[in-house]
Amino acid sequence: MPAIEIKPDVYWIGVNDRTTDLFEGLWPIAKEGVSYNSYLINDEKKAIVDLAKGLKTDEFFSHVAEIVDLAEIDYVVINHMEPDHTGVLHTLRRIAPGATILGSAKTKGMLESFYGITDNVEVVEDGEMLPLGKKTLQFFSTPFVHWPETMMTYETSHRILFSCDAFGSYGALRGALFDDECTDLDFYQKESLRYYVNIVAKFSRPVLRAIKKLADVPVEIIAPSHGLIWREQPQLIVDLYRKWAEYATGKTEAGITLVYGSMYGNTEAMMNAVAQGISRVGVSLEIFDVARTHVSYILPSLWTKAGVMVGAPTYEGTLFPPMAQALEMAVLKRVLNKKVAAFGSYGWSGGAMRHLKEIIEPIKWELVDSFQFIGKPSEEDLKEGEEFGARFAELVSRIGG
Repeated sequence: MPAIEIKPDVYWIGVNDRTTDLFEGLWPIAKEGVSYNSYLINDEKKAIVDLAKGLKTDEFFSHVAEIVDLAEIDYVVINHMEPDHTGVLHTLRRIAPGATILGSAKTKGMLESFYGITDNVEVVEDGEMLPLGKKTLQFFSTPFVHWPETMMTYETSHRILFSCDAFGSYGALRGALFDDECTDLDFYQKESLRYYVNIVAKFSRPVLRAIKKLADVPVEIIAPSHGLIWREQPQLIVDLYRKWAEYATGKTEAGITLVYGSMYGNTEAMMNAVAQGISRVGVSLEIFDVARTHVSYILPSLWTKAGVMVGAPTYEGTLFPPMAQALEMAVLKRVLNKKVAAFGSYGWSGGAMRHLKEIIEPIKWELVDSFQFIGKPSEEDLKEGEEFGARFAELVSRIGG
């Protein structure tokens, strides 16, 4: 995609990445891709807001050169120091050595730690204004959305909020930059949720503080660091982020995430019976095989739904390892206050339930029911499993929301 004008003299100069397999070296994006959104304000003074990952250096600078001579850049605004936002910085410093780098106080220290850059760096304060000519930038401190140094930049004449990681998503741009031009908005909303839970959810309280802080700022366009630019419905993505952040406080959906793993098919057989019981009640249900589904795709369901059904066998006296790993990531991401039921097969001794309780205790998941069976489930076991699922679904139907 070439450089695209967002508003007069304000341009998107970002790049798409469809070759990176793992975002942050952890989260799968091989199918979805991601965009690194960067912006150029071409005024009497010329400013770039946010940069891009180093693997896209040539493409990034070719976009800048479509609009201005690279050596004429006056300011580089660093909203966030993470390398997918700043990877081209060394090259930019060589091309435009006179450009002043702007960021928060913590950004200044990180610039030295990450890049060895100490000269021509200025700290901007919360609320500070920077006239560029006809346009003015204003800076808002938004720490821990999602690193301690993060801030947002606001262009006052066109009312554009360059929101950094907030309101972003996975998903390379599919030829459309703006929400009103996008033919598959559901894809980006889904990937916004996955991005939120993978990257930002642990910092939900700072997200809510940032939304409250900017509530009286008249924003007409939200331009994040990843994903679509929201110009027709900017409030939509703000409302979604607010809702997802509030899930951290217990406002969840009356649905169930069924996570299971099976070594020889016995727990899987029971899973089908349990799922049948849940579905009979009519509660929303998502099912994931933890051994074959990356936790990146499981976390959004765990985050949004009130109930978790865990199906896993005992493995050498402990919980089936892929299940333990998935739940430990839920602990890391602070997926709090769920109602849980659990079932599974064992051979000669149990141990999975004890291990499960140990894992979920720090995030205050309440184990309300459990059901274990030896070896292959009998017809009677399967009938009991169906009723077990229905009982849990009835409980969840009353507690969600």
